[in-house]
Amino acid sequence: MNKTAILTFSLMMILLFSCRQDQEIIMTVNGPVPAEKMGVTLIHEHAMVDWIGADSTGSHRWDRDTVVSTVLPYLKEIHDLGCATFIDCTPAFLGRDVMILKMLSDSSGLNILTTTGYYGAYMDMFIPDNALAGTAEELARQWTDEWEKGVEGTGIRPGIIKIAVDDSVTLSEIHVKLVKAAALTHKATGLTIVCHSGRPNTIDQQMEILNKEGVSPSALVWTHAQRGTQQAQVEAARAGVWISLDNVTGDPENIAEYVRLISNMKGNGLLHKVLLSHDAGWYDVQGLMGNTFRPYTAIFNSLIPALKQEGFTEEDISRLLIENPMDAYTIRK
Repeated sequence: MNKTAILTFSLMMILLFSCRQDQEIIMTVNGPVPAEKMGVTLIHEHAMVDWIGADSTGSHRWDRDTVVSTVLPYLKEIHDLGCATFIDCTPAFLGRDVMILKMLSDSSGLNILTTTGYYGAYMDMFIPDNALAGTAEELARQWTDEWEKGVEGTGIRPGIIKIAVDDSVTLSEIHVKLVKAAALTHKATGLTIVCHSGRPNTIDQQMEILNKEGVSPSALVWTHAQRGTQQAQVEAARAGVWISLDNVTGDPENIAEYVRLISNMKGNGLLHKVLLSHDAGWYDVQGLMGNTFRPYTAIFNSLIPALKQEGFTEEDISRLLIENPMDAYTIRK
């Protein structure tokens, strides 16, 4: 660890321990922040993604200043719309660069959270070989080390655990290992587990693994829950899982669908378990998306007005964008 990283880490430790022991916090790329200061939060977005695979990715593939200059206007845009916290869900070996996120946080005024964990979807091509061969306990130790020491010698600590499993009927052996490692890491750190999932049956399997490890379902965010049925969303939420509806695009049909899904959750008394985001962005290192960038604004410009038109109150909107994220991502075991 170089002198700058040591100084950064020391300052973060001072901030962490200067908080009252009973004060709830989130961990941003600039250190701990009282959870009550999260404000309006987008819980699943991306600044940059690199799809080349774990065996080839790395900071040699991008220029940090170019990435920052590309992404920053979009972050300033949502800051001006009232957003205060931005959770970047890009895992290691898929384009996570915590120095870029710190530069973006410093320049935009947003709280930004980064990740620990591995992404197991797409045939495990974003998991490094040593992790494929390792045990759940070994993975958990690696991820917990990032919490305790910072990511890649920077002193910057993760704010969530991000994993991904395929849309298979049953979890593969590797994906069972990822979920178990996430549970062990949660017990060591208190970080929330955010799992890219699709089919409802994998959520049931994830809950079984967490239960075996003594971890509450409330530590788990079902990412991309919009792919599941309304019944599955309701059942998972009643069990304690967070329901992440995270692909708001602004398209009229998309907005109508999200109003329907959110209304169903509210009608079942479960609005307090719903999280919203765009899964938008992002600087595409490989250029597979034609270097297009989807803004992070559809919730503010399209979804909120549509919800209000359906009778949702300011208190409901605050619940979705402020209280729920604060409850879901506050660090607690």
